[in-house]
Amino acid sequence: MDHMINARDIRFRYTPEGPWAVDGASVAVDKGEFVAVLGANGCGKSTLAKHFNAILLPEAGTVLVEGMNTADEEHLYDIRQKVGMVFQNPDNQIVATVVEEDVAFALENLGVPPAEIRTRIDDAMQMAGIYKHREKAPHKLSGGQKQRVAIAGVIAMRPDCLVLDESTAMLDPRGREKVMETIRHLNRDFGITVVSITHYMDEAAQADRVVVMSEGKVVMEGTPRQVFSRVEELHRLRLDVPQVTELCCQLAEAGVDIATDIINEEECAAALYELLK
Repeated sequence: MDHMINARDIRFRYTPEGPWAVDGASVAVDKGEFVAVLGANGCGKSTLAKHFNAILLPEAGTVLVEGMNTADEEHLYDIRQKVGMVFQNPDNQIVATVVEEDVAFALENLGVPPAEIRTRIDDAMQMAGIYKHREKAPHKLSGGQKQRVAIAGVIAMRPDCLVLDESTAMLDPRGREKVMETIRHLNRDFGITVVSITHYMDEAAQADRVVVMSEGKVVMEGTPRQVFSRVEELHRLRLDVPQVTELCCQLAEAGVDIATDIINEEECAAALYELLK
């Protein structure tokens, strides 16, 4: 399978004599995959994410995006077209006073023909679930709706990969859920590769693969079920596991015959139902 992103032995620090923010990390992301990157604050996960579309360039190591090296300046435009970034605060990404104008902003700057802009922004707003709000002022929307406007602005560029840098961190639980629904929809139904930097375990449980970072290094990698079964190791890294996993582990410790590799509510409910039979 072709790699969408292949980062090898990345090392990066913000000042010449400073500590390594990323210290020899390697991550490969396949096309169409949904990868969650987890880690405690300061572990380097957001710094690594900014290497995926050449916002940052490594001091050592290489980052390839669809085979293009991010260090090659002639590929910069193409790389940024392939990989779109969505950040934590949508207010920093929203520039216009009307939703659909904001979604069109980057396309207008790129000189995309007006007829194509119309098609692309309508498609992007439908895909991000904010089409019905297209004529509203962004500041009148909820946090989750604003974040979906920001996502639509990036999708309108038709990227192959979406990198979400803690993009649900400022949202309430309902807003987070709606944004995660949008992200899953883009990944499953449109084949967009997703890399989600998050500290929410329930979000990571929805990914195909979880990468765990600590002190600038990748320290664990696998399916959500494989990673979240290592409860004690995660706790040592100052990370939680999904609440349902924690519950099942505590029940098992108390002598209840229940699996401890359960990672979502549906599985947990089914297992609890079996116990009641």
